Amino acid sequence: MAKSSFAKWIDRSIAALFLGGQTIIHAIGGKLHRRNLLEQMTAVGPGSLPINTLTAGFVGMVFTIQVAREFLNFGAGSAVGGVLAVALSRELAPVLTAVVVAGRVGSAFAAELGTMQVTEQIDALYILRTDPIDYLVIPRFLACCVMVPILTLFSLFIGLAGGLLISTTMYGIAQNVFLDSVRNFIGIWDLIAASIKAGVFGGLIAVIGCSWGLTTTGGAKGVGESTTTAVVTALLAIFVSNFFLSWLMFQGPGSSLSQGL
Repeated sequence: MAKSSFAKWIDRSIAALFLGGQTIIHAIGGKLHRRNLLEQMTAVGPGSLPINTLTAGFVGMVFTIQVAREFLNFGAGSAVGGVLAVALSRELAPVLTAVVVAGRVGSAFAAELGTMQVTEQIDALYILRTDPIDYLVIPRFLACCVMVPILTLFSLFIGLAGGLLISTTMYGIAQNVFLDSVRNFIGIWDLIAASIKAGVFGGLIAVIGCSWGLTTTGGAKGVGESTTTAVVTALLAIFVSNFFLSWLMFQGPGSSLSQGL
């Protein structure tokens, strides 16, 4: 009796958990293929930079429009920059960057490794005594864990630049007022938390994309299905893990508003 789509998804999710554990163990004690790592870092980082920049810039501008028009009505225009900075650093920058990378890079991982699986190139690696985890998965895993945090910090600054542009041109908020608010509202922990979140999201994207690729069956049709399902699963993992990370990192009453006003 054929398994349902949901049952297959559960099986592949369990396989992804095992692959994640194997990847961490191999990354600690295994060989590192530096050329593969550099190639994947280039694909994840500079390759994703243009679309990531556009996304961050417009998100920062749209968020500022929605916040500034309301805050000015209450005489709190001086807090617009700080609120934008907190939202970007804690949630918007890491999550949106991860979503962009999942759609662009996670799908590529699943498609590439899925094609290798159905064309028996993975079996050829075993014949050559090359572990696919060391050769294929670890470079992608490390590339995502390193480059997604860098992209996230870049997104934060681009989003703030977009917000600054809208604040000064459309709402008459002075540049120094905006920047002082940013400095007062966020601290070093916000940047660290954003980087931690982004690193976790990057690892999830890489493991899920690679796992779905390595478990692909059914020829070209199976590659297409694996690619689509890998992206959906990665997005789900990002949103769920973001909740738990936010809950762990930002418990208790916040102090940003009281410090910034």
